[in-house]
Formats: sequence, C-alpha cells, structure tokens
Amino acid sequence: MINGQLLHGLLHPEMGHLRLPHDLDQDPYRGACRFHGDCLEGLASGAALLGRWGHRAEELPLDHPAWKLEAHYLALGLANLICTLSPQRIILGGGIMQQTTLFPMVRRNVQQLLNGYLRVPAILEQIDQYIVPAALGSQAGVLGAIALAKKAIR
Repeated sequence: MINGQLLHGLLHPEMGHLRLPHDLDQDPYRGACRFHGDCLEGLASGAALLGRWGHRAEELPLDHPAWKLEAHYLALGLANLICTLSPQRIILGGGIMQQTTLFPMVRRNVQQLLNGYLRVPAILEQIDQYIVPAALGSQAGVLGAIALAKKAIR
C-alpha cells in the first residue's frame, strides 16, 4: 500500500512470483508454480511444502528441515522487496505463517541477507516490529476482499 491505496500498475502486483536463487543441489524440488516452477510461491507456499515434503505445514514438527528452507526462501523474497520498494513495514500472513517459530528465522535471514546494507533502526534494531504477522490472521484475505468490494461499490 502507498498512502493508504493498494499499489497498482499495468496489472496487480504479483510478489509471489519473484524469481529466487534456487540451488537444485541443496533443494532438488522443482517448485509448485505452474508458470515458473521455482518462483517464491513455487518454493515457499503451502503447495510447495506439500509437494516437497509430502505433508501439509500444520503436520510438520517444529524441528523439521522444512522450516529452515522456508525461512531462507521467504527471506530472499523479502530482501529483494526491501531493496526495491523500501516498505515501512512488511506484513506476512497465510497458512504457513501460522507457524510462529518461522518469524524469528525469517527476520534473522533477512538481516543476514541485507548484511548491514540498509542501516536503519527498523531493520537493525526493531525487526520484530518491521516484519510482522497479519493482525487479522487467517481472515486477512477474506476481509481484504470484502473491503475492496465495498470500495468498488461506492
């Protein structure tokens, strides 16, 4: 969002389709995205977890290697968005982000990937308030769609 309005250009933004470095030796999974295979969505979505590990996110134990890999891919996507858009806050939601232990791993990975490049308190000192869970939890998507529909009617 910019100044309270959704960002819109030629089409709606599709940040889930960011292309990420994908080391096939480390992670041989080709990706779940039907368009790109190994874009952010293809590597870090619920469908990707299921395709790669054969289990849904809520079935995986906290110490499963899926979470380290998930944090890595999410952090790669976020680091690219931070450098490109310089957002004031990043809100992550969806089923996978219900795994609350994922947030600290993502935040640490983002800081490591940025490597001190952006020397701002939000990233260096207040990352817990910079990368945050969706306040509406699993209802964010539905409520956002309702809000957009109401706005379109007006």
